[in-house]
Amino acid sequence: MSGRFLALVVVLVSFSSYAQTGYKLDFHVKGLKDTTIYLGSYYGEQTVLKDTARVNAQGSFTFEGTKNLAEGIYYLVLKNNKLPLDFVIGKDQQFSIETDTEDYTKHAKINGDEDNVLFQQNATFLADAFKEADPLVKILKDSTISEDGKKSTREAFQKISEKVLAYQKNLIDQNPTTMTARLLNATRDVIVPEAPRKDDGSVDSTWQFKYYRTHYFDNFDLADDAMLRLPKPMYAEKVKDYFDRLFVQQPDTILKEINRIAASVKKNKETYKYFIWTCVIHYQNHKGMGLDEVYVKLYDKYLATGEMDYWIDKKTKGSIKDYVDKIRISLVGMTAPNLIMQDQAFKAKSMYDIRKKYTILFIFDPDCGHCREETPRLVEFYNKNRDKFDFEVYAVSIDTSMKKMRDFIKEFKTDWITVNGPRTYVGHYTKHYYAEQTPSMYIIDEKRKIIAKKLPVDMLPEFFEKYTRLHQKGT
Repeated sequence: MSGRFLALVVVLVSFSSYAQTGYKLDFHVKGLKDTTIYLGSYYGEQTVLKDTARVNAQGSFTFEGTKNLAEGIYYLVLKNNKLPLDFVIGKDQQFSIETDTEDYTKHAKINGDEDNVLFQQNATFLADAFKEADPLVKILKDSTISEDGKKSTREAFQKISEKVLAYQKNLIDQNPTTMTARLLNATRDVIVPEAPRKDDGSVDSTWQFKYYRTHYFDNFDLADDAMLRLPKPMYAEKVKDYFDRLFVQQPDTILKEINRIAASVKKNKETYKYFIWTCVIHYQNHKGMGLDEVYVKLYDKYLATGEMDYWIDKKTKGSIKDYVDKIRISLVGMTAPNLIMQDQAFKAKSMYDIRKKYTILFIFDPDCGHCREETPRLVEFYNKNRDKFDFEVYAVSIDTSMKKMRDFIKEFKTDWITVNGPRTYVGHYTKHYYAEQTPSMYIIDEKRKIIAKKLPVDMLPEFFEKYTRLHQKGT
């Protein structure tokens, strides 16, 4: 055999061992025998089973496959119960773990994977730190001890916290690409420095907030799909917190930032779909007024175009489309469609005939319990404030019965305009306004623009006060 051929064989053998594909996870668990066990994985808020193995009489079993597992945190499942042993699946997916049912974590011994060695060492370090801190926590929670009396305890607890942070920072710095380091890094808070002083010596009061928002994801890589497979649904939690807490709750502002982040995670199809789906679900029924527009435009940009067809099924996509088509007709900021319906005297009443600064469109069902609770509150607000805020109510009864509508008017002494929805000259109200729940309320300004919706009656005084002030300033 020539020297050149021998060198080539050595290179090929070395390369094949380095570029191993597939996984082979060998376990030996003292105390287990003759049973079936499963390999589980986290995925967002869900858990999934990835493989099955048979435990032999000696407590040994193997999970094996020809394709690599997705990186993240995994665990074992026995008889529908998750066992108390998390471990990482990183780049090296051929290793063994030996442990004991007496204490899965304490007795865990890793062979063949430095990542899991680091993971278990961190778990042991944390367990020791918690044990050390436990008596201190009890003192800090004791309401019978004064704050001054807790000073030394608080300092001792702070030292333990600093020790843990220093340990984990060193682990991350020394092993940055490991799954363990990425997990720990994802839990680290952003350190916000002191705001720099301007030339005149003053400090920008918004500088630290802007810094925090800009660096919010420094320790959490949204394009790393391993972040989807953590024990807590951190990915979705951080995305929702970012948009809800750090941005003005206006559709255009939020959509611009969603699109920016989406472009940055698009390189990874798994995180791309998860990010978009998280945003879609978050804004489907968001409590923020007017933010249903975000939901509509996310559908238009990412689902209707077919961009997400590589993972979303037709039924789900169709259900989203149906809902989007219902709510897109009456978004905040749109021109409010006119309604022309018959009142209790069978006379046509046009909503556009109202010559007030504001119109409250109140869609109700005479038999609806919630409507009967809200109507007296609206009557009280109407009687006290209709001149102050210069508004009128246009109430639409969705029941076909004129008698029920008349009885409702009489019972609640509603002096505003009440009409019968089915007796319409412009088509059914649902073609113009989304109101599947009753009561539904829209506020319309003098320019026929929808300026608010879904407000409970007790929020009306605050809304009108704030909106009037802004309107007077010309904003």
